[in-house]
Amino acid sequence: MSGTISWLVTGAAGQLGTDLQAVLADRPGHGDTVTALGRGQLDLTDEDGVRSTVRDWLTAAEGRGDRPVLINAAAYTAVDAAETDEDTAALVNGAAPGWLAQELAGRGRLVHVSTDYVFDGTATTPYGTGDTPAPRTAYGRTKLAGERAVSAVDDDAVVVRTAWVYAAHGTNFVRTMLRLEAERDTVSVVADQTGSPTWSADLAAGLVQLAATGTRGLLHATDTGTTTWHGLAREVFALTGADPDRVRPTTTDAFPRPAHRPAYSVLDPASWTAAGLTPLPAWPDALRACLDRLGVLRG
Repeated sequence: MSGTISWLVTGAAGQLGTDLQAVLADRPGHGDTVTALGRGQLDLTDEDGVRSTVRDWLTAAEGRGDRPVLINAAAYTAVDAAETDEDTAALVNGAAPGWLAQELAGRGRLVHVSTDYVFDGTATTPYGTGDTPAPRTAYGRTKLAGERAVSAVDDDAVVVRTAWVYAAHGTNFVRTMLRLEAERDTVSVVADQTGSPTWSADLAAGLVQLAATGTRGLLHATDTGTTTWHGLAREVFALTGADPDRVRPTTTDAFPRPAHRPAYSVLDPASWTAAGLTPLPAWPDALRACLDRLGVLRG
């Protein structure tokens, strides 16, 4: 094969999928081919359709002499809706990654994105890749099933867990805080959940770097450092020139939701750095860069 890569990005219209396309478009001098498929082009509940699409892509890549690499950024991420629609979530999050891994076995590389929700959130120190998963939600259970489906194929694949992802586009916590800052005098945000806010642009760059290597197995990747949702909201306000004291702390119990929210979602990045990969930036620096990209940075 040549040194070029044929990339297939699933979940192309999502936060991560959008940023993956941007990162791949900026790879200079590689001559790679990028195929990006959203839900309209790839229905992950349709096994025959998934397998057929991946086979066609693989055949085309092999015809060009390229190395095929698929980054699966697609997921059923409606955490609350999954509680009453677990069958659909199980197909998208659990079964489909296995179908992808099976089709790629012996022919291409798979990078599959998973989540902190595979853990119960009761830890007080960062979760390592060797810690035992214990999901407490339908979303977490189905994502864990997807990890295991990929691992069962035991081929050129790597699973990457991440957490608290936001982007400069789409619907996410950071953009919601920007909207609420303009609409309300004060905003109440939970202060009893801890994690590592992760800019999807950083994660996308890391996944592309990882995909071009031969690393296999299970890794954790987030921007570095920790805070609470309340702390993140205060930083959004401060960096955009608003008074951070307008963000009032509250508790998870004050905002009851169908799906349990982990109290502690910090993932240990030791596996990432041990693989020789570039550490992701500190979350305050990443947030600043994201807000700068949005044109709202004032702090």
